[in-house]
Amino acid sequence: MRRIKPVIPDCDIGRLLSNMGSTGFQGRKLGESLDIWKQMAGDSSCTIMLGLSGAMIPAGMQEVIRELVKRRYVDVIVSTGANMFHDACEHLNVHHYMGYHNVDDAELFSKGIDRIYDVFAYEEQFRDVDSAIADFADEISPYCGSSRDFTERLGRWLLEKNPAGKSVLSECAEMGVPVFIPAICDSSIGIGLLMARRKGVSVSVDQIADVDEITKIVESSVRTGVVYVGGGVPKNFIQQTQVVASIHNSGNEGHNYAIQYTTDSPHWGGLSGCTFEEAISWGKEKPGVNNVQCFCDATIALPVVVSGLVSGDVVREKIPDVKSMIY
Repeated sequence: MRRIKPVIPDCDIGRLLSNMGSTGFQGRKLGESLDIWKQMAGDSSCTIMLGLSGAMIPAGMQEVIRELVKRRYVDVIVSTGANMFHDACEHLNVHHYMGYHNVDDAELFSKGIDRIYDVFAYEEQFRDVDSAIADFADEISPYCGSSRDFTERLGRWLLEKNPAGKSVLSECAEMGVPVFIPAICDSSIGIGLLMARRKGVSVSVDQIADVDEITKIVESSVRTGVVYVGGGVPKNFIQQTQVVASIHNSGNEGHNYAIQYTTDSPHWGGLSGCTFEEAISWGKEKPGVNNVQCFCDATIALPVVVSGLVSGDVVREKIPDVKSMIY
């Protein structure tokens, strides 16, 4: 047995997390998650996939995720449509504001203010972005493609509309990091596309193509690592790639590394809380997988762990060309 070591306060966040890995409870899990992420980054044959759920962009995580993309600490992103919609909003100078959770929501509604816990935004501005997405759809019409192709085009369009703007979508388009939105209709992006279609614009996102494209990435990878922020559709969409690959006799036996930051619990039976051990029974994780499940608010965990990667100057020697795996 290893001794528990008291944490010594340290201005070096990477060293602090390393020390936390020798403590207990979720502090240890947070430290262990940094160690596993470093292992993934140091594995030249590993493709790293990020599942992004929750309201991460409205809560201020945009630059954290952009840093993951810029440094290629992730190779593929699977996100909710909502996160990427709010990301596009920020690029187009439609911002989110610090609010309060204990307010009169009827009064907020009367003032045209939307609330995401303690984050406020203006509904009219969101509708302007809905319209902008409808205009974008009109520009690329007639269109039918995967959400990965759609988001790449959207990221480049955002840069054209506002060259000074910053977004995860535009960063991914420039860095060659695919962004999949497997439930794109369940978001304001879907609303914008419906607005376009009702005007007669021919636009369609092929979600079955999404399943094929992301599975091809997994089938072409020697090893895969996964990082899940929350759970939901993004998590399962990445998890099921191993099942789809096995159906087509690709020889994959599950993901090789796995990290999850969640506030849900396994005993409710939901995907956001289910353990990686449970996933082994489905063939979604490899037996003996190097994994950690950290029960922590992602708005705490992500900035801390990504800062640990950055401060440790973790550099990937070999970056997989994931786009070439699709075609």
